[in-house]
Amino acid sequence: MSGLLSSSPYLHPAHGAAQRPSALEHPLERLVRYPDGVAQTTPRKPAGKSPARPVTKKQRRNQAAARSVALEHRPPWQSPTVVTISSVAVVAIVLVVIVLINQVGNTSTSSYPLISATLASQVEQPSASVVSTVGTGGQPGEMIRLPASAALAPVDGKPMVVFVGAEYCPYCAAERWVMLMWLSRFGAFSNVHEMQSSSTDTDPNTDTFTFYKTKYTSSIIDFVPTEVETRSEATLETPTAQIEKIWTTWDQPPYTTEAGQFPFIDIGGIFTLLTTSYDPAILQNLSWTQIGAKLSNATDPVTQAIVGNANILTAATCIATGDSPSSVCTSSTIQNIEATLKTIKPTTA
Repeated sequence: MSGLLSSSPYLHPAHGAAQRPSALEHPLERLVRYPDGVAQTTPRKPAGKSPARPVTKKQRRNQAAARSVALEHRPPWQSPTVVTISSVAVVAIVLVVIVLINQVGNTSTSSYPLISATLASQVEQPSASVVSTVGTGGQPGEMIRLPASAALAPVDGKPMVVFVGAEYCPYCAAERWVMLMWLSRFGAFSNVHEMQSSSTDTDPNTDTFTFYKTKYTSSIIDFVPTEVETRSEATLETPTAQIEKIWTTWDQPPYTTEAGQFPFIDIGGIFTLLTTSYDPAILQNLSWTQIGAKLSNATDPVTQAIVGNANILTAATCIATGDSPSSVCTSSTIQNIEATLKTIKPTTA
């Protein structure tokens, strides 16, 4: 499980404060004195200069003409137009560089394509026969029942589903395949981009998606995703005060395996994940296209992991929504899983 304690830059040792340079002392000003033979009260007058004489009108005309000739013969690059254009161009280049730096540091979706319609259909709309055949897929589920005090207030009458993850995290990468399938049963996604987990973490470059700037609409649940760090572990999104409180309160033992771990999922304050649903190693060296193609085969280990855990999370959500929508929650597959989840006793610290 990838967590803030192990890899988040939020918990890196604080950098020591830079040593401030000592204040520079001004050098003593030199005292200007006249030779001893001259009285020190003698008025100081610049040597070698005489009082200026008034300039005649004729002299002023000649000076103006000379300046005009000099301007006509100056190099082209010294003309006001060229200087102005050059200055504007330099400023424009600087602004473009600043924008590009900000985009690299703060956005992740710009360099990844939207998922294709084919892949979206494979993940979000698996066949009913595959869903029923897989069932739980033999997956442990890793569901924890939270105490009654953890219940989240509905948003516009809809249970809140909270996700906190990081784009670099390979465990989040694996979980998002499950989440895209699970949550599509209660609403609709748009603007979903492909991306990969970190190239330097365990299970590097796992093909996945990001929920950064993803849109989700639902009349059943209120889904609130937060991707706190980029693939390069730079700050991406800051949780709201409400999400921060939920996350820090319940994303710790005994409700999760370690404090501040990724991914964190809270379903209505009723269920949370003890740890990632399945091992991301199962997706190693598989492309988005290859993973999507496997989801039509109910016996494939990838399908059993993704569809099985999507079914378990669906059943947990149906408990939170009171079995709404019925088209999803009343199927025998989900009802059987619900019955098992309802036997889980609340975990208390």
